Amino acid sequence: MENSKIESTSNGMPNFQGNITSQDSSDSKNVSPKSLTSKDISRALPNNTDAEKGVLSAMLQSPDEIATEAVQVLDPNAFYVPSHKLLYELIIRLSDEGKPIDAITLQESLIRENLMDKVGGPSAVLDLIDFVPDASHFEYYVDIVKEKHLLREIISTCTTCINSAYTHEGDASQILDIVEQNILDIGDKDQEKAESLTMKDHVLSAIENIESMYENKGQIQGLATGFRDVDNLLNGLQPGQMIVIAARPSMGKTSLAMNIAEHVCVDQEKAVAVFSLEMTTQDLVQRLLCSRARVNSQKIRSGIPDSSDFPKLMKAAGELSKSKMLIDETPSISIIEMRAKARRMKQRDDIQLLVVDYLQLMQSTTRRAKDNRQIEISEISSGLKALAKELHIPVIVLAQVNRNPEERKGGRPRISDLRESGSIEQDADVVGLLMRPERYADDDDEKDDLEGEATFIVAKQRNGPIGDVPLTFIDSQIRFADRAREQEH
Repeated sequence: MENSKIESTSNGMPNFQGNITSQDSSDSKNVSPKSLTSKDISRALPNNTDAEKGVLSAMLQSPDEIATEAVQVLDPNAFYVPSHKLLYELIIRLSDEGKPIDAITLQESLIRENLMDKVGGPSAVLDLIDFVPDASHFEYYVDIVKEKHLLREIISTCTTCINSAYTHEGDASQILDIVEQNILDIGDKDQEKAESLTMKDHVLSAIENIESMYENKGQIQGLATGFRDVDNLLNGLQPGQMIVIAARPSMGKTSLAMNIAEHVCVDQEKAVAVFSLEMTTQDLVQRLLCSRARVNSQKIRSGIPDSSDFPKLMKAAGELSKSKMLIDETPSISIIEMRAKARRMKQRDDIQLLVVDYLQLMQSTTRRAKDNRQIEISEISSGLKALAKELHIPVIVLAQVNRNPEERKGGRPRISDLRESGSIEQDADVVGLLMRPERYADDDDEKDDLEGEATFIVAKQRNGPIGDVPLTFIDSQIRFADRAREQEH
């Protein structure tokens, strides 16, 4: 095996039938990941030592082109044979230092660092030079090495999970969350490696974005909320943003969020995920139907709808049935479980918006956080922001504010009123505070004058202006609308 060569076939592709195999060489028989502790696994772990040699040989043949590419796509830990990993890291280091890479410089570095014996001596380095006939097959070799590494990672992770299940004390659902997270993390490592971009890439992307905004001036760049004035101020909901909608109870947080979700899902025909920790799916869907149909929800709940309501409800039901709104009503869901579910929704349904109702009902899985509510909220908040960035979609997070607004004239909330943690303000890209002055009216006359008035206070916008957006709340239909637009009708 040590002296085997990879031959080219007539079509120029490498012939792996007799050479590249999944057997372990004598150099690798005693190698296994440290995390693999199960005594039941006695078979050789997946590996392809010839493909690893192919990668190293190609790097020595065309170091200037390939070494730079290699560091972007292949982690040193992907090599099964320790000597191959050592040689790979040394070649990358020589490239980073701007030194020439060939058999002579490589051997000199090995001698200087007393590593020659660890790679099998000078003959092992010389054998790599002409191990493959064509360095252009580098990417093919890399794919093989990465695939075998992925299989080993799966085996290692699953073995660790099995051991954890045997020794775990407490709630089994917690270990299930951790197992699922560990499995998903395997794929994330490779994805993060593949998505590493240079500053040039980022600059070009920024220029393209600026050009797009210029060509589409007057149009919002993100997801439309369905509220004209909100969209004008925010320029739509942007991918990767965490948008917090906060208010006192019964101000309409859920209604506003579901109005936005409905608009994205039905009118823009995009998949939306809703994590409802407070309301049941049945209650949410009934709200959606009444809002979409523009019918009196109180009459529907009381069983005394108008005869004209049924055609409207049937039309709304048809529109909602064709949409893709995914509702999860798991109570007290953890950020780990939500992340796992959201990832699956993104992969399977390509969700473009995620709504969480509401943040303070979520739980952390770490013991440290459970002993301190502020730490727990901070972990959940940062986890939701990370999820928005990872899925590259806007995430709307509903949150409660403390009682301070009730002590102010008109009940106007402030960003400092966010309950339990300042980290929510820090993590959020946009903080919108919802206020309905009629709830704080001193008498019935004032309440009548203020009926339906609502204000969406954009108290923070990381990349834009702040300000107040006047809205109208139509209580009977459980929906909001732009105040000016309602007056037009």
